[in-house]
Formats: sequence, C-alpha cells, structure tokens
Amino acid sequence: MKDKETISDGQMAFIFLSFLLGSAIVNIPSPLIASSGNAAWLSLLIAFGIGLLLLCCILFLNRQYAGKILMDYSQKIFGKWGMVLFMIPFVLMLILMLSNILLDVGFFLHNTMMRSTPVEIFHLFMIIVAATTVYEGIEVIGRMFTMLILFVLAVFFIFVLLIIPLLHPEYLLPLLPDGWKPVFHGTYLALGFPYAEVILFAFLLPFAKNKNDGKLEKKMFIAMFFNGFLLLVAILVSIMVLGPSGVDIKYALFYIATLIDIQDVLTRIEAVVAMSWIIGSYMKATIVLFVINFIISQLFNLKDDRILIFPVALLTFLFSVTLYNHELEFVETVGTVWPLLITIVGVFPILIITLVTFLKQKMKKENQLGS
Repeated sequence: MKDKETISDGQMAFIFLSFLLGSAIVNIPSPLIASSGNAAWLSLLIAFGIGLLLLCCILFLNRQYAGKILMDYSQKIFGKWGMVLFMIPFVLMLILMLSNILLDVGFFLHNTMMRSTPVEIFHLFMIIVAATTVYEGIEVIGRMFTMLILFVLAVFFIFVLLIIPLLHPEYLLPLLPDGWKPVFHGTYLALGFPYAEVILFAFLLPFAKNKNDGKLEKKMFIAMFFNGFLLLVAILVSIMVLGPSGVDIKYALFYIATLIDIQDVLTRIEAVVAMSWIIGSYMKATIVLFVINFIISQLFNLKDDRILIFPVALLTFLFSVTLYNHELEFVETVGTVWPLLITIVGVFPILIITLVTFLKQKMKKENQLGS
C-alpha cells in the first residue's frame, strides 16, 4: 500500500482527527467524571499535554527518517529480531484495541437503543464495513473520512448549541474537594484512551505526500488541538448539565441528547447523535485494522498486501465475542489494564526510538562541528 498510494497532508490530518475523536467523544466524559469529579477537565488537559509530546515524537521521527516506515528505522536501532520482538506484542495490542472498539459499539447500541439484538450482530457488521474500507486503500479512506468527520463535527456543534439552555455553570464547583489524586487517576484513563493511541500514526505518516515542508506537522498539531477542544467541551457540557448525577450515567452525552426538547418540534435527536458516534467508532476501527494489516504485510514482505485483511477481521470478530465474560469485565479491563498495556507495549518503545535518534543526531552534529 505504501509504495502505491499516498494522501494529502490535509487528508492525513482529518484521518488523525477522526481517529482521536472516534468513540472518545461519547466514552470519555462519564469515566473521567466518575474518577475525577468536577476536575475531569483538568485530567483531560494533563493527558492532552502528554499526547502532544507523543505527537511531537512521531513527527520528529517522520522528519528524521523521511521516506522510511517505523519497521525500517526500529530495525536499525533494535536490530532485526529486536524489531520483531517489538512488533509482535504491538500487533497483538492492536488486535485487542480493535476488539474493544467492536465491543464498545455493540454494548452502546445494545444498552441504549436495541436491547433485544445480540451484540455480536453489531460487531459483525462493523468489522465487515471496516475491512471493506481497508481493502479499498488509504486514498479512499482519506477521501471518505474527510466527509464523514465533517458530518460528525456538524452534529456535535448543533448538539452543543441546542443544549445551551440546560447548562448550569455552578455545577463546575467544587473543583478539588478530594485533592489531586482523583485528577491523576482521570489522567491515567484519558492517557490510555485516546492520547497514548497517537503512536499508531508513526505507521501512517509516511503515506502523506508532502511531509518535509512543515505543512504536515502544522496540520497535525491543528487537528490535535481541535480534538482537545472538542473533548474539553464534551466534558464541560456533561458536568454543567448533569451535575453530581453525572457519575451514575454511563453515556453522558447520549443521555443529555434525550433531554433536548424545543417546543415539542425538535425532539428525540439522540438517534442522530448516536449515528454520528457510531460513524466515529467505525472510522477508528478502520484505521486500527489498516495499521494491523500494514504491519503484518511489511513483516512478512507480502506481495499482495490486502490478502490478510479479511482473515484479520475474522480473528478480531472472534476475539470480540469470546474475550470477556460480561460487560463489567470489559469496562474494568479498559479502565485499568489498557492504559498500562499501551504504555508498556507502544509508548515506551517509541520514546526509546525517539531518544536514540535524537542522541545520534546530536552526536552527528557535534562530530561535524569538530571536524
């Protein structure tokens, strides 16, 4: 795929925004409010700062190793087998991530709108559509996601405008009744999902056409800050509408959407809001599946880089229906295990590669100055 297809810098930024928003905009407010209370927005800002640092790392690597993919320069640093030992757990982690996305969509639809429908049906349709999109390639993904994310953003901003009469700014206080410990717990949650997941774009940035003129970096930072702004608005809206009761509501924004009633004319818009969030989850699932297939294709040097898309999709579907015994186990794993797993398997190796690359560059400059 890499040798045949490229997308523009703007399309890469839209894909990045689609990935970061994904299902985060519906899933982030409730667990952050439950763990950090009214200071949930502080937890988000701290996690956003760490995510911004990770974005700087992958943009730095993309500039230093222009035209090369992560497997190429990680092999230079760790050696061939070191690179393989890095990639194997990384791929397994991505398969777990994709399974969790399917489960999240299934549980959301089952708990809110279609209680009589088995969650496996939602998993199956979601993974089929995602696999079909990946099969079409990165160029189709870039064009399609640009339009879809604009629809998601339009729905979100209309939702925020309609909910303004229900806002109660006084619910933002008290800010830190239990100190900073709950804030850091919320930071741990927000870092694991979605900001540590920024590292996936270390595999996607080489698909951008113009990555050495500075425009890609600028657009990626704009997308990152815009994402932070949207999630911050989502959390603040959840707090100002629900107040103390927000800790007991799982899908805060969906519940808030059910409260919108304008002169008995504009009501029950939660279905449209839910549709936009499902589209966001679909886009995120597609990106994760694309990265999984790309890594495996490069590791095994496959001539047909699309041959494993549907087998991987089937494997992920089977994981999604067998991985957890019940929903509470899924929620506990995502909230406690996932942030630690992605930090160890994904973030630390990227930081090591960045540090080694920076030191090598610094030594090289010193040697040039000395000679």
